[in-house]
Amino acid sequence: MEGEANGTLRSPCGASEPPYSQELLRSLDLPGRFLFAILTLMMLIANLVFMEEVVYIYRKIPSSKRSIIIWINAAAPVIATTSCIGMWIPRSTMFTDFTASVFFAIVIHKFLLMMIKECGGQKLLLRRFENGRFKVSTGPCCCCCLCLPRVRITRQTLFWLKLCTFQFAFLRPVLMFLSVVLWTNGNYTLYNLSPKGAAIWINCFVAVLTIIALWPVGIMFQQVRTLLICKKIIPKFALYQFILILNHLQAAIINVLAMQGIIPCAPPLSSSARGAYMTQQLLIMEMFLITLISRVVYRRRYNDLEPPECTAEEAGDKKQTSQIIPSDAVSEDGLPRV
Repeated sequence: MEGEANGTLRSPCGASEPPYSQELLRSLDLPGRFLFAILTLMMLIANLVFMEEVVYIYRKIPSSKRSIIIWINAAAPVIATTSCIGMWIPRSTMFTDFTASVFFAIVIHKFLLMMIKECGGQKLLLRRFENGRFKVSTGPCCCCCLCLPRVRITRQTLFWLKLCTFQFAFLRPVLMFLSVVLWTNGNYTLYNLSPKGAAIWINCFVAVLTIIALWPVGIMFQQVRTLLICKKIIPKFALYQFILILNHLQAAIINVLAMQGIIPCAPPLSSSARGAYMTQQLLIMEMFLITLISRVVYRRRYNDLEPPECTAEEAGDKKQTSQIIPSDAVSEDGLPRV
């Protein structure tokens, strides 16, 4: 009876902590080891592709855009790397997840800056849309509030948009540090979402900050997507959205399923640890594919947009030409009659 009781207490299905890496590796069969090798190879290839892309960016992209594009392209390889570390060392899951979340918080801010840079910078953006207005009824905050008035595009509104993304890039590392401090004192447990624990409150606060940070990116994208369609801004935004959904929403869904016991335990992994284990494996494969697609999308060299003055002058010249040439002197194909 005593042995059975001890066995019950040591059962991985009731364990709150993931196993050590040596325990996990000893439990793997041949297909499991093969899967570990394939996923690790995918992570290495993704990092090699990213390094080659960095060399190309330094050679071909103007210096004003280099760091922003490198940060955005690094999101998928960094998430793949942290997921691979968490797969090999299950007890590092909290730190690898925090690192990936902090990095992507910075990428959200960088993506907003990239859209402004692709428009020629803040001054040219304000000149292009000097009479325009931002549509603020966009996701994820106010997609259902269609009655919201449009906001004028000014230097102040651009400042607030950038501030909303910057706050997440700044506060996410602060909350990560607070979580680690509480974890060392036993007040923060990654899988404990009871109201008495700190994890539920910190996660809710992070969710609110995330929504506030994503809102300005959606507002800016709705404004510039037609202007930047020649620079493939729609595929770039789609890749950014895929990384966001896979790294946050997919992980949250799997975590909830594991905590409800829908994902069963598999010794030496408990239900929660197995959910994290599955999330890491999926992320490695998904980020590998996104890295390859990002290389195709971002590697193209796009021509810079014409300054707004040139566009206005060309429109004026066309108008003058149409006034000089009489209507009866124009043939059916639109050319002047000789």
